[in-house]
Amino acid sequence: MKPRVSIIVTAYNEGEEIVPYLDRLLESVTLPCEVLVVFDSAEDTTAPWVQKYAGDDERVVPTLNTYGRGPARAIRFGFDHAKADVVVVTMADGCDDPMQIDPLVRLVERGVVVAAASRYMRGGQQIGGPVLKSLLSRLAGLSLHLLTRVGTRDATNSFKAYSVEFVRQVGIESDHGFEVGLELVAKARRHRLPVAELPTIWLERSFGQSNFHLAKWIPRYLRWYLYAFGPKPSHGSSSPDDLSTFGPKTPERP
Repeated sequence: MKPRVSIIVTAYNEGEEIVPYLDRLLESVTLPCEVLVVFDSAEDTTAPWVQKYAGDDERVVPTLNTYGRGPARAIRFGFDHAKADVVVVTMADGCDDPMQIDPLVRLVERGVVVAAASRYMRGGQQIGGPVLKSLLSRLAGLSLHLLTRVGTRDATNSFKAYSVEFVRQVGIESDHGFEVGLELVAKARRHRLPVAELPTIWLERSFGQSNFHLAKWIPRYLRWYLYAFGPKPSHGSSSPDDLSTFGPKTPERP
């Protein structure tokens, strides 16, 4: 049976902590799903625990990323191996609330190309996390919302649902960090395609260390922030960015 959602979980040396995370995830998601837990090497401490979990629950798919290290490549690998028409990207650190996955998927099924879990809209909240990172993220999200009507106040959050057709048409150019979420929101805005958001509560991880490197990745985020301000590509353009023929398809139902 084809899943309605493929959930890409990027993981880095989560070890045994991946088990309670997967328990919470699968308890929260009621739609038919597959969970692609993507890690960069067979030596990653996440791998044996995911493989053991998959032996008991066929929805979980241990996924070795062969595109190279880093979250952007892991996310791209996940998209290329997803079976569903809708993909949700989330992290294995437990910061995201999996209760939002079902409603995010349904938003995409209704026709938006990106559905964002938003910390910065009414009803959303961020608890914990580095102050500078939080300030820059909030500033980027709110300014994009006000200046470009991008469709979400939290464009930098990685926790989003996507139309797979849309992503495969525009492609993912990000190559290292977590800026994929901002890239795809910026591309949706440039093509005037619908983006929507739902409130979420983000909690700082309670175990392990973050793999987010602020100083290294700021220029990459800035690239896609500025990209969102560009004009809509012309219909006659031969650029791969031209989506004049794009049209969401009605998802298959189990």
